Amino acid sequence: MRLLRDNGLTIALLALFAFCIVGQYISGWYVDLEDARRHAQPGLTLFAYAASPQFLSSVFENWESEFLQMAAYVVLTAFLIQRGSAESKDPDAPPRDDDLDQNAQEHSVPSILRKGPLWRAIYARSLGLALILLFVASFTMHWINSAHASAQEALEHGETPKAVFAYLGDAQLWFESFQNWQSEFLSTAVLVVLSIFLRQRESPESKPVAAPNSQTGV
Repeated sequence: MRLLRDNGLTIALLALFAFCIVGQYISGWYVDLEDARRHAQPGLTLFAYAASPQFLSSVFENWESEFLQMAAYVVLTAFLIQRGSAESKDPDAPPRDDDLDQNAQEHSVPSILRKGPLWRAIYARSLGLALILLFVASFTMHWINSAHASAQEALEHGETPKAVFAYLGDAQLWFESFQNWQSEFLSTAVLVVLSIFLRQRESPESKPVAAPNSQTGV
């Protein structure tokens, strides 16, 4: 039970992810079957649909926007502040990581900090870098699978499909991306602003219930 208690947040989020992606998979398959029926074409089997560009494009299209939002948020909050927000560092507080060279000598720190200045610099930015790499990977998979889906549709209509690299300039790809990106940045901005005035008891994403609106950070 200690495993569940200590990792409850990750387990709950992964369970919700599994439920939602299975729901997307099954409902998307039914949509694909209906589309095939309207075009008098044989539909994909449930297992074949899992590897189809239509399904993979929609999956990575959403992952891409999430990782972009998280990467931008992690990096921007290192430099920018919103006074009064629980989501911002306190502009009046001293910097947390000014003494990394000295802290690296302590036994409790991650061992990578003792490997020299270069590794310290990389590790000090590793969260943002990891999220950026996940965004790039997700965008690439979205781009490739969206290009393949577009090529299939073009062939069905007797048109010449675009090459994968040519599809990078296609409006459809950017429409799919921008429609998700804008919602991610809006929801994040709403959270930043609402956390100034509103509270969620016991949540680390909220200031203490009794904290003044002027307090920045948690």
